[in-house]
Amino acid sequence: MKVFVTGVCGQLGYDVVNELVSRGHKVVGSDIASDYSLDNAEYLSLDITDKDAVLSAVADENPDAVVHCAAWTAVDAAEDEENKDKVYSVNYNGTKNIAQACKKTDAKMIYISTDYVFNGEGEEPWQPDCKDYAPLSVYGDSKLKGELSVAEILDKYFIVRIAWVFGKNGNNFIKTMLNVGKKYDTVKVVCDQIGTPTYTYDLAKLLADMCASEKYGYYHATNEGGFISWYDFTKEIYKQAGYKTEVKPVTTAEYGASKAKRPFNSRLDKTKLSQNGFKLLPSWQDALSRYLKEIDFNG
Repeated sequence: MKVFVTGVCGQLGYDVVNELVSRGHKVVGSDIASDYSLDNAEYLSLDITDKDAVLSAVADENPDAVVHCAAWTAVDAAEDEENKDKVYSVNYNGTKNIAQACKKTDAKMIYISTDYVFNGEGEEPWQPDCKDYAPLSVYGDSKLKGELSVAEILDKYFIVRIAWVFGKNGNNFIKTMLNVGKKYDTVKVVCDQIGTPTYTYDLAKLLADMCASEKYGYYHATNEGGFISWYDFTKEIYKQAGYKTEVKPVTTAEYGASKAKRPFNSRLDKTKLSQNGFKLLPSWQDALSRYLKEIDFNG
């Protein structure tokens, strides 16, 4: 199988390429950078907002599947007036370009989306086929528009919503909290935003399985292990890291407003995965333990 992967300079795209290569697939990775080194995979510099370039690149490579990981993910910066056009250009138009390229080459498409497409209200886990969209931020709205374009253009697609992502190749909440916990005796972390982390190494395995599947549709995918707050997550990070840093819970209001509104309820229902024969991801506690080893954390 030949797979085209976008956004390979990021946390998820990097792991997806490595997983597909490990399974013996031929992989072409792309990103905006002019040059990037991938092990046992071809790299192609590509601006996904350039429609002609996207159509040409995907037609030339003629993949069986495209895993679309590229995105604008700086949630707060997306709210700045000078960035909004760029955010929609990448997350909406760029995604639409990829979908149209898949249509022309009859490739299946896997689009990585987010819990931010919902309004974050209530306490019930969001169902993957729920259409009660009401994003609170520019980022969420741009990702939703990307989702809708994929579903409109293609029949052979997977839309996979994830949340609270961490991986080796890039910055994330765990790395930030490890650095903060090293500097301070006490840290304050919000306790009223609830969800579940997603380890890109584990998610990459699921996405590789989807490349070989025809069980198309909307899915939610995070690690198992129960729903937690960022406060709970931080406590476990410090526990496993051997930190003595005190973690104090605060509400989002007490912590202070960020530019982009965060959803309070990021619970995602993942039962559709197992119903369609996909393997659920391991627990986030186990994922955290493996991740600290992967980044060679030694306290």
